[in-house]
Amino acid sequence: MDRDSNRHTYLFAGIMVITIAFVLSFTSESLKELKLDNVKKEKMQNILSTVGINVSRDESEDLYNQYIIEELSLTHNGDIDQEVNAFNINLALEIRKGLDDQRFPLYIADVDNSKYYIIPLRGNGLWNAIWGYIALKQDINTIEGISFGHEAETAGLGAEITQDWFMNSFNDEKILNSNGEFVGIYVSKSNNDPDNIDKNDNEVDAISGATITGDGVSDMIKERLENYLPYFNNLSNE
Repeated sequence: MDRDSNRHTYLFAGIMVITIAFVLSFTSESLKELKLDNVKKEKMQNILSTVGINVSRDESEDLYNQYIIEELSLTHNGDIDQEVNAFNINLALEIRKGLDDQRFPLYIADVDNSKYYIIPLRGNGLWNAIWGYIALKQDINTIEGISFGHEAETAGLGAEITQDWFMNSFNDEKILNSNGEFVGIYVSKSNNDPDNIDKNDNEVDAISGATITGDGVSDMIKERLENYLPYFNNLSNE
C-alpha cells in the first residue's frame, strides 16, 4: 500500500484512534476499584474529622472501624431501616427522592467514652452544591465539629467555608434555642458576636462577600438536621 496515499493515512489514523481508546478504557477500568477505595476512605476521613480525629487516608479505615460504632439508615419518621446500608447512601441522589422514600444516614461515634451523632449535609451554595458533616454531642444540641466541601464556590469568598477558622466557629454552638426548640445555626452577617464567645445565640459570623453561600450553609444545616428530629425524639423518650 502506498504510504503517501489518503487510504493509508485514514487507515493509520483509524487504528491509532481505536488503540488509544482501548488503552484509555482499559486504564480507566483498571483504576476503578482504586478510585472507589479512595472515595470511601476520604468519606471516612471527613466523618472522623468532625469528632476531632484527623487522619491520613491510609489510616482512615482502621480508625473509622475503631470509633464509629453504628451506621444507621433512618426513615423520615425516625425508624431504622435494616435493609439499607447507611454508608453506601449517595446523598446527592437520595435528596431527589420523595420524603417517604428517602433514607437518612446517621453515624454514631464513641470517642473516649463520649457518644457523638454525625449527620451528612448537602445543599446549594452560590454556584453549585455544597456538602459536609456535622457532629452533635450526646445532648443532641451542642456541636462537636463540622466539615464542609463545595463544588464551585468563589475562591476567597464562598470557598472559605472549607477553611478551619470558619468550620471551627461552629464548635460548641447550639442547635436548640433557649426554649429547647430546634432552630439550627445561622451564618449571620449581622452577628453581634464576631469572636463567637456566645455559644447560645445559634449564630456564627458570616464570611464577608459570601452572603449567598452563607445562607446556603444555614439552610443546609437546618433542612438536613430537621429530618433527624423524630429519631432523636424517640431516643429522648426511651
